[in-house]
Amino acid sequence: MNETEKRLSFLLEIGTEDLPARFINPALEQLKQITGNIFKENRLSYKSINVYGTPRRLAIIAEGVPYTQEDSVKEIFGPSKKVAFDESGKPTKALIGFAQSQGVRLEDLAIKTKGKGEYVVAIKQEKGLPTEEILPEIFKSIITSLHFPKTMRWGDGNLRFARPIRWIVAIADGKTIEFEIDGIKSSNITRGHRFLSPASFQVKDIKSYKKLLTNNHVIVDPEERKKIIREGIIKALSIYNEKIIEDEDLLDTVNNLVEYPVPVIASFPEKYLTLPKELLITVMKGHQKYFAVENSEGNITNHFIVISNSNEDNSENVKTGAERVIKARFEDARFYFEEDRKKPLKDRIEELKRVIFHEDLGNLYQKTERLVSISQFLSEKVYPSLKDKLIQAAWLSKTDLLTGIVREFPELQGTIGKYYAILDGEDKDVAIALEEQYLPQHSRGKLPNTTIGALLSIAEKIDNITAFFSIGLIPSGSEDPYALRRQAFGIIEIILKMDFNFTLSELIDTALKHLNLKQNFEDVKKDILKFFSTRFEYLFSEMNYPYDLIQSVMHLLGDTNLVDIKLRLDSLLEHRENKDFNEFLTAIKRVKNIIPSKVISIFKEELIIEEAERKLNEAVEKAEKYIEFFIKDRDFKNVIKTLISLKEPINYFFDNILVMDKNEDIRNNRLSLLCDVWKTVLKFADPSEISINY
Repeated sequence: MNETEKRLSFLLEIGTEDLPARFINPALEQLKQITGNIFKENRLSYKSINVYGTPRRLAIIAEGVPYTQEDSVKEIFGPSKKVAFDESGKPTKALIGFAQSQGVRLEDLAIKTKGKGEYVVAIKQEKGLPTEEILPEIFKSIITSLHFPKTMRWGDGNLRFARPIRWIVAIADGKTIEFEIDGIKSSNITRGHRFLSPASFQVKDIKSYKKLLTNNHVIVDPEERKKIIREGIIKALSIYNEKIIEDEDLLDTVNNLVEYPVPVIASFPEKYLTLPKELLITVMKGHQKYFAVENSEGNITNHFIVISNSNEDNSENVKTGAERVIKARFEDARFYFEEDRKKPLKDRIEELKRVIFHEDLGNLYQKTERLVSISQFLSEKVYPSLKDKLIQAAWLSKTDLLTGIVREFPELQGTIGKYYAILDGEDKDVAIALEEQYLPQHSRGKLPNTTIGALLSIAEKIDNITAFFSIGLIPSGSEDPYALRRQAFGIIEIILKMDFNFTLSELIDTALKHLNLKQNFEDVKKDILKFFSTRFEYLFSEMNYPYDLIQSVMHLLGDTNLVDIKLRLDSLLEHRENKDFNEFLTAIKRVKNIIPSKVISIFKEELIIEEAERKLNEAVEKAEKYIEFFIKDRDFKNVIKTLISLKEPINYFFDNILVMDKNEDIRNNRLSLLCDVWKTVLKFADPSEISINY
């Protein structure tokens, strides 16, 4: 095997003080990407890059790395040939200076074509260096390239990292790669579990790295730790025929809190099962990172799972401590719950006046009044029979924010409102709406299932969007502190799911008129519609609608039902390969290309002088009536058939008519006729945006 064909493996382990759990997964993703990029920059290939991490270490193992960098050839363009040589062909000062700056002889320069000219080129060949020679700088670059949400400095050093770095392991094929970064020297010495195997030890070869750590109570592979956690939980609960309530976020968090996971089953007094299920789960997850447990019927039980960062021999101590802590937490929760129950939600409405929603937008009572007004519009527009229930839900929508439970556990807003409303004897649909008003809680999250919940959710979100836009708090770049983008997505998704028959323009008008606007009404509305259009475009792209079709309906966004817009897109998608439809597109684009941006005059039948004009006028009058009827009936397939019927009269018109007649009245009348054709078609979609697919 040639020297250049040999391949090596290397390990880099960054040992730290305990990293926050939420930092680890993003750091590992970065670590893999950064290493690949740095390899590429240094002309190094690789067979594989694997990353590992625990709270106390981030590690990378790269395999199949060549022993030597690839050679490189650089071409550096200098002055043009005309500038480089004088009239007699001798080198000018510009050429001599260029050669000296590049460290090459004049005779080694070449002439190459670039664009339309010829230029002098210095061709510099760089021999690849041994990989071991450049590894120290590569390792330092990897470490310093990692970014974290928060960083810190420690001691007298200048290096910033998520937590203080305590050791660095750097080996290649069993050999230590020596370097120093901010006073920390690399070695082949790592450490085991902080408590179970605190001693330091050598890593002599990469293949034994994971096993060596396992022997010292460190499961360095996150996926392996997850597997241990899952299997351990199943085993622990098997005797009770129970299972954990699945929570991937909690699993990720717990997985990154331990180096040696041991699932431990514990329990709490059954009397706490009278508290709302969501409250119990939140207390266990939010404060203690415990897994809640349910039985085969889906009911929460009094068992829970603790993931210990200790060995099995210590499980009983872990269990005892966890049970003591969770009992105290549940006792606090029960106290808040019982205190809250002393006052029904409806008696808290007046108290909303004492809580500021936003300093420029008034208090929660004023926000509630806006929600009631928007809800009234929505119920009258969609389901008048639900008006009383929806308005009652709107009045109660923010009252649970004043409860002790929500002050202690803000993530339970709405959910606790639902429980308290049921206990207050409120209508079940009203109670469910209090919880569903906040859905979806994240991108592609669960949407409201009830009509009242969906309408209240829309009211809540459109009030937030219009209110913050009205005071200039508009999302920009990555900044969106009030999650307005998510709420706009939510409104669109809910309307589509529930088939609500109102337009964004109507919705925005209703919300804006209840705000004390300091800006021009139409300017604010225009900004909000633009904001929605961006969300609409992105959402429908995610739904795999072609970009050109989406653009063809964007002009309808404000004043057309969103469900109807989606149905138009479905119909366009179905017909886009249709030969007749594409021939119609060709014809109508001829219309678009010739009509003026502004209507010159109203079309007058008495100025018709040619049969082609008459036929096109008759065709467009007939098409207009059919299109309006079919759109009203949501029969968009027949709309497209009607549009296709315009193809022949349009082509006949252009084949037989000189539009730009010398007579100004005739010319303007023909342009007006074509404008009418275009306006009729535009009621369905903008065909000028649709690409032709023959």
